[in-house]
Order: sequence, then structure tokens, then C-alpha cells
Amino acid sequence: MYIERFLDAIWAERGLSDNSLSSYRHDLQHLRDSLAQNSITLKAAGRQDLMGVLAAEMQMGKSPKTVSRYLSAYRQFYRWLLREGLIDGDPVALIESPKTGRGLPKALSEQQIEALLAAPDTDTALGLRDLAMLELMYATGLRVSELVGLQLSNINLNQGVVRVMGKGQKERLVPIGDAAFAALKSWLASGRPELLNGSHSDFIFVTNRRTGMTRQAFWYMVRRYAVISGISQKLSPHMLRHSFATHLLNHGADLRVVQLLLGHSDLSTTQIYTHIAREGLKRMHEEHHPRG
Repeated sequence: MYIERFLDAIWAERGLSDNSLSSYRHDLQHLRDSLAQNSITLKAAGRQDLMGVLAAEMQMGKSPKTVSRYLSAYRQFYRWLLREGLIDGDPVALIESPKTGRGLPKALSEQQIEALLAAPDTDTALGLRDLAMLELMYATGLRVSELVGLQLSNINLNQGVVRVMGKGQKERLVPIGDAAFAALKSWLASGRPELLNGSHSDFIFVTNRRTGMTRQAFWYMVRRYAVISGISQKLSPHMLRHSFATHLLNHGADLRVVQLLLGHSDLSTTQIYTHIAREGLKRMHEEHHPRG
């Protein structure tokens, strides 16, 4: 009961995505079930009870990053309980997050991107769709959920921009670029009508079942083209977003422009890509400079 009330409250306050709400629900239900093994309710849990749950997760092999995510969910939940007057004190207040270290997002090289974009068979309707999705994601840096959720009303081909509703219901306009524009236009003109076969859909990207693409379907599609294009490293759709930001910075884009394009509310979130760009420049120097 309290979990769903909390989720309704933070959705109303912060406009979180369905994926974020699902993650909160999963973590808090897991906490509730763990506490119940010792006959402790969420409301009655104290600091030691919560630390015991987190310690057990670490002992079971959960990474510090995962445990930090659990703790973040607990912190938000107990702050809400306190604000609502449902508990007298915050049991999470003095619990420190485990040190996780900040890993750099992984990005593809420009050569790997070119190979990936050359993989779809554009003689087929599915190939036209797949190329349009890959080109658009690399050209705009959209999140996967933003890409698959695009509707016809979000695209303005005359102005060459896509209107995106990002996290926290924040809207942004992102330019499409020539290559993505051409791929998208081909998909809308011939591939999409062929797949829909007279049916109607508001979604730009549809399947051969005439439904909107899902995040999972796009994930499998990207992995399949990674194999076709000879990319051996483990590839996720989000790496296209990382590649978009990294390649922009490599070619001299201003950090704040990249921040706006990605839809980051905090510049520090975008700054992580400057480290990737710097590492790429160092590798290039080592490979090509006579005294590298």
C-alpha cells in the first residue's frame, strides 16, 4: 500500500518514466520481502534492519553500484514516509552509500559506427526501418525509450528536427542531420506503409505485426547488426547515445550544446564524455606520434 502511494507521489512530483517507477517498485518490494523474513514491516524498519538487508545483498554478490541503487530507492521512500508523518525518524539518514567508482561510458569508434550503419539491408522494409532507427539514434543521441516512443507528430521534416519528451517531462528539440533525414524519409515513404499494410499507427517505428517497436526488440536488433558488422565487443543500444556525445566532443562541439542535445539537467552528467574524448585523443597520439 505504502509503496504504491509513494510511487504515485513521486510520479506527480517529478514525472518519472515508467522504467524508473518500475525500478523503484522492484527495489522496494524486494526490501519489503527481505524485512518480512524477520517479521519487520517497512514502517517499523530501523537503521540496523536496513543495513542488514544491504549487507546481505553484498554477501550474495551484488555489485556496489546495484546496492547504491537500492539505497537510493530506500532513501527516497523513507523521506516520503517522514514527510507524510508516517514515521518519526529517517532510518536511512546515516547510512552511507558503498564506494562504486565511476566507470566511463563505452562508445564505438567512428569506423565501427560506419560499419554498423552499413549493415541493414535497405532493399527490405525492415532494413529501411532499422537503418532509420540506427541513423536517428546516432544523429540525435536519443535514449532508447525516447526513440521507440517517437510518434509522427514528434518529427518535423521541413525543419529537420525531432521533438523529444525526456526525463521529468522536459521537452527538447534536436536536429536530425542529413544522413538520418534521408534514412527516415525513405522509411516513412516506402518501408513503413509496407509494414503497416493499410493499418494505422501513431508510432514512427513499427514492427511487421503493425505495433510499435519495444526497447527489447531494438536491443536485439542492435546486437544482431553488431554481429553482421563484425563488432566483437558487447554492444548495447545506449552505446549509440554515448558515441553521439563522444564524437561530437571529438569534433569540437561545445559541452553545453551536447548537454542540451542529450537532455541532461546537470552539466556534470555530460562532463563524463570529455574524459572519453580525452582518452581517444591520447590513444590517437600514442598510435601516430613518432614519440607517442
